[in-house]
Amino acid sequence: MDTKTRFAVRSLKTLIAYYSRQGLISHLGRERKRSGNVAFRVLIGTILSHRTKDERTELASKALLAKYATPQALSKASLGEVRRLIKPVGFYNSKARYVVECSRELVERFSGRIPDNVSDLVTLTGVGRKTAGCVVAYAFGKPAIPVDSHVHQVSNRLGLVETKTPLQTELALELLLPKPLWKDVNEAFVVHGQNVCVPISPHCSKCPLRGKCPRTGVAHSR
Repeated sequence: MDTKTRFAVRSLKTLIAYYSRQGLISHLGRERKRSGNVAFRVLIGTILSHRTKDERTELASKALLAKYATPQALSKASLGEVRRLIKPVGFYNSKARYVVECSRELVERFSGRIPDNVSDLVTLTGVGRKTAGCVVAYAFGKPAIPVDSHVHQVSNRLGLVETKTPLQTELALELLLPKPLWKDVNEAFVVHGQNVCVPISPHCSKCPLRGKCPRTGVAHSR
C-alpha cells in the first residue's frame, strides 16, 4: 500500500469513526437496516434525493412507498397522486415522472426485479451512475463508489484525486482504495461535505482531519 492509499484509508476510517460518534449517518445508510424491498426503496429514495435534504427525501419516500411498495404498484400510479405524495422534495414534477416511468421499465424489462449492476441500472429513466452505485452498494452490498458533488469535492480537497468530473473521481477512487472500503466512501464523504467540508468557507477549524488535509483549492475557511 503506497503513501497516498494509506492516507486515503486513514482519512476514510477517521471520518467514519467521527460521524458514527456524532450519530450523523445518511438516509441511505439507515435504509440498509430496514426490512422489505430494500433495493426498490434505495432506488426510489435515491432518485428523490437529488438536490434535496435527507429529511425531506425520507418524508417523501415513506409517503410514496407506503402506498406504492413495489414496481408493479408504482408503475400504475397516476402522476398527480405521485406528485402529491413527493411534494416535499425539490423538482417533484420531474421526479414523479421519473419514478413512475422507472417502475414501468422495471416491470416490462426486468420482470419487476431491481438489477444488481450499474450497467443495467443506468438504462432506467432517472437513474445515473450515482443512483446506480447507491443501489449496488447499499441494497446489494456490492463494491461501488457512488459519487455526488460532496464526494467529488471532498476527494479533491483531500488531495486523493485531481479530477474535473464525478465520473473521473469515481474511477480514480476505485484505483486508489481497497475494494472492501468502496461502499463506505459515499456515506462518509457526503456527511462530511454536508456538515464540515461545505462548498463555501468550509469549517476547517473543527474538521477531524485538520492538520492532515492539504485543503486543496480552499481559499477561505472557518
